[in-house]
Amino acid sequence: MTEPSANPASLGGDEAAEVADNDAASSDNHRAALSSTTDATPDDTRRSSLINVAANQYHVGTSDRAVRPTQDIFNANEERIKDDIVRMIVQYLHDGGYHAAKMTLLDEANVKSYEREERQFEIRRMRKAVLDGDWAEVDKLCTKTLLKNHKSFLYAVYKQQYLEYIEHHEIQKAFTHLNKRLKPLEHLQTTPNEFKDLCYLLTAKSAADTPSFKNWDGIAPTREKLAEHFQMMVDFENSDREGSVYVPPQRLLNMLRQAVAYQIESSRYHPRIPPRVSTLLEDYQSLIIPNAVRSGFIGHKGNVKCVDFVGEEGLSLLTGSSDNTCRVWETETGECQAVMEGHTSRIWDVATNKSGSTLASASGDGTVKLWDHKPGKTQCLSTFEESCGDVYSVKFHPAGRHVVAGGYDKTVRLYDIEREVVVKTFTGHHLSVSRNIFNPLGNLIVSGSKDNTIKFWDITSGLCIRTIASHLGEVTSVDMTSNGTLLLSGSKDNSNRLWDIRMLRPLRKFKGHQNTSKNFVKAGFAGDALVVGGSEDGIVYIWDVSKGDILQKLRGHAGVVYSAAWSSRQSLFASCSDDRTAKTWWFDNSQPMFES
Repeated sequence: MTEPSANPASLGGDEAAEVADNDAASSDNHRAALSSTTDATPDDTRRSSLINVAANQYHVGTSDRAVRPTQDIFNANEERIKDDIVRMIVQYLHDGGYHAAKMTLLDEANVKSYEREERQFEIRRMRKAVLDGDWAEVDKLCTKTLLKNHKSFLYAVYKQQYLEYIEHHEIQKAFTHLNKRLKPLEHLQTTPNEFKDLCYLLTAKSAADTPSFKNWDGIAPTREKLAEHFQMMVDFENSDREGSVYVPPQRLLNMLRQAVAYQIESSRYHPRIPPRVSTLLEDYQSLIIPNAVRSGFIGHKGNVKCVDFVGEEGLSLLTGSSDNTCRVWETETGECQAVMEGHTSRIWDVATNKSGSTLASASGDGTVKLWDHKPGKTQCLSTFEESCGDVYSVKFHPAGRHVVAGGYDKTVRLYDIEREVVVKTFTGHHLSVSRNIFNPLGNLIVSGSKDNTIKFWDITSGLCIRTIASHLGEVTSVDMTSNGTLLLSGSKDNSNRLWDIRMLRPLRKFKGHQNTSKNFVKAGFAGDALVVGGSEDGIVYIWDVSKGDILQKLRGHAGVVYSAAWSSRQSLFASCSDDRTAKTWWFDNSQPMFES
């Protein structure tokens, strides 16, 4: 988990004073930032609310001691774990009054109501057959495996039947029964000499004449005991069934709260104001409006065209440059971990799969390369050479088994990673494809082009199902929210636009930056609340998604900022520039929120 000393309340001496000074400075900066909103409009209120949340974060850094929620924590395929998950969901449905859904779940989880009723009916039949001495019926019911340990019960039934033969002096039937029924189950005898005593009874006058059966009470009482024994075995095996295993109150909700608390605790920033999480379908993200450079990544010998965090964890940074190489950097320290050589022209785009184990690069040499990324070693896995001209964009499918690429030849291609083949091509753009992505479900490809259009492609059929042709300049970037309802597009008409995908209508523009010349300047979402993008004036711009207002301008690059990215796990922004560097940006509460 995160360092406990990061909490000001747990510090002492100079450390506490330093945190307190930083907090005071942050509060002063915050008040100054909001001083102009005394006569607030609704837009001003929205802006001040975002700034308030962002300003009330304190940096605690990352901790190597945090236990990662990997698959090793428990085996999701283990029957006990699966049963526990079902029980928690059943409890939640019951508490919420979803009784029909609860019963449906129980049915689907193989605890079906009709099976329960049939089982209860057969249990009653078994008790009656035992009490009546209807051994043929008992034999028949035992074949249905009412009990997991049914052979143990079967031995008890055969023993009862044998003792009744002895009691009735039916020696021949007893002898046959002993050899045919009891002998195969001899290993189940309850005492070491029990089977020996059963054999002796063939020459005895009654069952009570042997040590093992000296307490024999007669036929009727022992049948009742056998019926009770059967019921106890049934009840014991039912103890694991629904309603019999204790589930602590609100177990599912409490575990979900613990999971969210873990995400908050593992975050680089801790909120002073307790956050209210609005969805459980996404991991918790600190709302950060950065105000300072965290790290600089220096080493490329040409401008840095593209940047992305490696995998969902974002512990490393991936950059591509006009020096024909890609580099992997440690996010926290800025140290270069690997230099990926092999392309013969500039790198236009880079991408990673969710785990960060495979990287992709798109180049001006007309190829897409896949790279195997392991700590201390990154090597080329395969090269796709089908494109005729520069490849401007590459992206992994959400499932990680395919990549999509597009470029100068106006074609979007879908590649199968394992088979290393093109599985589908999408044609229809009239000029170069500058950017292509998948929707979150992975059933659509969205592409932006120099022909000023955005196209939506159905992966299965390969058909273009929608086209947006509202931009007045080349489309340089497209991005989509995690729920797939909003689309962000960037264009050389000096605007980034937000679209409602379901209605296919524009919602608002994000302006103030510069994007008009030959550069591919890109913008993307930073969580649900912010949009971040590059600009030809060397500034990283951050906008409010809901209103379109500029919330922050980050100065520090000495050339065109081509792209910016956001890592929710690291709570960091990254940018790349014509100045041959990449940078990460953070919220430093010892610095003013905004430039004075």
